[in-house]
Amino acid sequence: MMEESNALPILTSEEIRVLGALIEKSKTTPEYYPLTLNSLVTACNQKSARNPVVEYDDSVVMMTLDSLKKKQLTGTVIGAGSRAVKYRQNLGVAFPLDPAELSLLCLLFLRGPLTAGEMNSNAGRLHEFDDLAEVQQTLENLSNYVTPFVTQLPKRPGQKESRFRHLFEPILDFDESYFEDQSPARKNISELEQRMEKVEIELAELKDRFEKLMSELT
Repeated sequence: MMEESNALPILTSEEIRVLGALIEKSKTTPEYYPLTLNSLVTACNQKSARNPVVEYDDSVVMMTLDSLKKKQLTGTVIGAGSRAVKYRQNLGVAFPLDPAELSLLCLLFLRGPLTAGEMNSNAGRLHEFDDLAEVQQTLENLSNYVTPFVTQLPKRPGQKESRFRHLFEPILDFDESYFEDQSPARKNISELEQRMEKVEIELAELKDRFEKLMSELT
């Protein structure tokens, strides 16, 4: 757990999605991390565990990576034996969050506002929380820094639990969109979804290798 926090940078929706995708893949598929551009585009546009679903192209992700690098939130790596540039997240360096805190922020980056119960149900591949009480304690920690990372939203009429949202983008006015049910609450990502994620990344890696081979032949 960090002792103090610097002021949070204000991020665009694209920056939040790219950063969230990098954090997620660093934990769920570490064998493919850091990510190539193709793998990162695939991760951003993934249809499971995303709200909303987006369709970014290479240019959007590259511009977003450039802006995140200027904010010192991403970095590049050249893989051993490969000329391919790979990308990693630096949120845990800029703000020394513990793994539990980083995992909950990742969920909020990728899925939007969630209840503590929803986070507990969906955090399994990112971090193994002992129980709901630990999730709630972690949210309390993230809310109580000098510069908070998350805030609790007011309950909707008839809602049993409040949702939480991250504070890397400003809340200018009361925004009803945060209270709309855009999709039913998900349980743990299914085994099929997990396999599909790996297949998507492997296909992106194969595309990189094919493009490299073609450039060497021409």
